[in-house]
This record gives sequence, C-alpha cells and structure tokens, in this order.
Amino acid sequence: MQHSGTQPVEDAPKPQELRRRLGALHLWSIAVGIVISGQYFGWTYGFGVAGPLGMLAAAAIVTVFYTAFVFSYAELAAAIPAADGPSAYCRRAMSPFFGFLAGFAVLLELGFAPPAIAVATGSYIQFLVPAIPADTATVAVFLIFIGVNLFAIEGAALVELIATGLALVGLALYYGAGLPHVDLAALSAGEAWLGGASGVAAAIPFAIWLYLGVEGAAMAAEEVRDPPRDIPRGFIAGILTLAGCTVLTLLVTAGLGGADRSSIDYPLPSALGSVYGMSSWVTRGITLVGLCGLIASLHGIVLGLSRQTFALARAGYLPGLLARLSPRGVPRWAVILPGLGGVLCAGSASLADALIILSVCGAILMACLSMIALLILRRREPDLPRPYRVPSLALPWLALLLGLFALTCVLREILPGAALPLLGLRLPLTAVLPALLGLASAYYFAVSRRRFTASAAGEGTG
Repeated sequence: MQHSGTQPVEDAPKPQELRRRLGALHLWSIAVGIVISGQYFGWTYGFGVAGPLGMLAAAAIVTVFYTAFVFSYAELAAAIPAADGPSAYCRRAMSPFFGFLAGFAVLLELGFAPPAIAVATGSYIQFLVPAIPADTATVAVFLIFIGVNLFAIEGAALVELIATGLALVGLALYYGAGLPHVDLAALSAGEAWLGGASGVAAAIPFAIWLYLGVEGAAMAAEEVRDPPRDIPRGFIAGILTLAGCTVLTLLVTAGLGGADRSSIDYPLPSALGSVYGMSSWVTRGITLVGLCGLIASLHGIVLGLSRQTFALARAGYLPGLLARLSPRGVPRWAVILPGLGGVLCAGSASLADALIILSVCGAILMACLSMIALLILRRREPDLPRPYRVPSLALPWLALLLGLFALTCVLREILPGAALPLLGLRLPLTAVLPALLGLASAYYFAVSRRRFTASAAGEGTG
C-alpha cells in the first residue's frame, strides 16, 4: 500500500510538463489517429442494412453525437485526470458500482475492437498475399502485437503518428483514384434507402465504428497548453477531418459499387479493384497503406486496453495480478490475458460485424454514463477546478439523448439478429451481451466491492 501511495508523487511532474506542450495540432492528430483506420473496414456492413443513402444519414446522426460528446467529455478529462477515465468520473459522481460499470463498458469497447481490427487486417494481408490464410494472418498479427506491447512500448507514440499520416495519405490516394470513376446513379439506384427509418437505425452501430475511440483525444485535455482556445480548435478540426473523410469514403465506395459487397472486410481495395483490377499497382498500393493504418490502430488499442485493465485492477475493481508490473515497468498480465481473449475471438470469428457491434455497445454505454456523470458533477461540485468547460450544457444533454437513441437502435434493430461465431458455435448477441454484463456485475458484488480500496471509495464520495 505504501508503494501505491507514493506513486502519484513520482508521476506528478509528468502531466505538469506535458500540459505546457500540447496544442490544437496535437489534439487534432490524436483524435484523427485513433480512429482513422475505421475508414478502411467495418462500416460497410451498414450498406447491407440501410443502403448508401441510409448509411450516409446514419453517419450524419453519429457525427453530431460524437461532436457533442467529445466536447463534453473533454471537461471531465481536464477536471479529473485519471488513468481509468470514465470509471473515475462515474465513481466520483455516483458510486463505486457505477465506476465499475463504466470501466466494464470501456473494456467492452476496447476489448472487442482489437479482434475486429485483427480480422480485417488478416483479410487485407490475404488480399495482398492470397497464399496466406486470413485466419492465420489474423492470429499471427494479434500475437505479434501482444509481444510488441510487452517488450517495445517506448516507440508507440511515434508509430501512431507515422501511421496516421500513412492512413490519411492512403485515403487521399483512394479518393483521387476513385472519384473520377464514381457513378452517382449508384447512390440512388435500387435500394438506396434500404429499410427506410429502421434501416438507418440499424446502420447506427456501423456508423459509430467510424468514430469509435475518438474520445481518447479528450484524455489529453489536462495536458493542453491553452484549454479554452486549443481544445475547441483541435476537436473541431478533428471532427471536421473525420466527417470529411466519412463523406468521401462512403461516396467513393458506394459510387464504385461497394454497396453490393457490404460484407467484405477489405471494402476499399475491393471497390477500387472493380475499376483498376485487383492486381493493379493502384489497388495493391492503397491496400498496403491501409494495412499499415490497421496494424498501427491495432497496436494502439491493445496498448490502451492494457492500460485501462491495469488502472481498473490498481483501483481494486479487477484482480491484483493485472496491476503487477514487470521489471520493464510493463503491466504484462494486463497485456497478456485480455490479448489472449482477443486472439480467441479473432481466430474463431469469420466476420468482424459481431465484434464491432459488441464494441459499439460498450462505447455507447460509456458515453451515456460519462454524460450523466458530467451533469451530476456540475450540480454537486460547481467549484471543482475545470481547466476547460463545455461551452453549453446543451451539448452533454444532446450527447446523452443521442447516445440513448443509438443504444435503442442497437438493442432493437441490430442485436436480435446478430450472432458471434465462436469455436464452431453461433452465439446470439442477445445472450452474449447480457451474460457479459451479468457476470461482470456478479463479480463486482461478490469480490470487488469488498476488496475496493479505501482511497477509491473515498473518491466516490467526492
């Protein structure tokens, strides 16, 4: 216990130093870099349930949701800088159980995103080298990055920065090569509004995938040089960049006939290949650049998952084994155990759509709980130092309402018909999600509540 008491003192100078170095450009690069690989796969499942125009409508709704959410979330991140993020916010605003629930939501979001990305990565590798089975490539890539996070963490920031640039270059090349061949008639032909309003609702989770994880940029809010000026600039630039990429990616892919291949895990190369040929240097070059972005995103999320797991274990929510550090200062068990669970899902799932849906459910739950925490803290602790304040409370209310709408869409329109292929079985997500939530809650009340540290419990009372 003495070690945990002195650790914050040793770490205290770091955020003070970083606070003076981050500007709007840094926030932009973080926000875009975290999620840019989502442009390369996953979202096309929305074509299958809503059609091209329906998917565009869903993406517009989600863009408004994430804009309001990120600006609101930044206030929490700046006021309560904590490694476990949403868990700390909800613990302070409500209770230790809601802190646990928010932490579980983040683990759900980050836990199922890596196997989904790994599945797509395996598909991209097989597209480039058909002799390599996609499942083999998926598992191999995942295991490699578990190892990287155990022994080579120091270069993570540089890897992410380079990958962001490569991913943006790849998208620019895709737009440049694809736009001259876009057939606008393909956007409105056939079932452009597949399913009507219910189709748009069913496409919401796949539209969320285009922005999933962008809240990670808000975690740097306490480190920003001039929060009132730089946070709005950085976030507006990030959201506009992602929104612009979203519109162009959907437009080019649908205009090249990509809406007819909605279940493919390499949609951009497939759409471009319909014009230039699958073996052309244009198609293969953009595939290679997209692969770099996917790999870096996988690395970043595995790293984020391990840190979140470590932080929750250190707070007392998860077994203490997950909070142990290796001689290198790496939370090795927080890397290995969640990583192996991800390998099991990635190696057994034939498609990424079920993994995306589970990850999106966690993201929406986390967003709703965080907005509730913000509204409670504004009323209960009006004098809490807030280096950055959301411009209007209308934004968190809007984010909360749209988050509840998105959650309703997922539960009513998409979850009942979705299943997770695992070890030769098809597990319905209507059973998987409640089972995960039930097991997590049972663990909290049976184990974590009694073991929860006095310091964490004190934080829950403010």
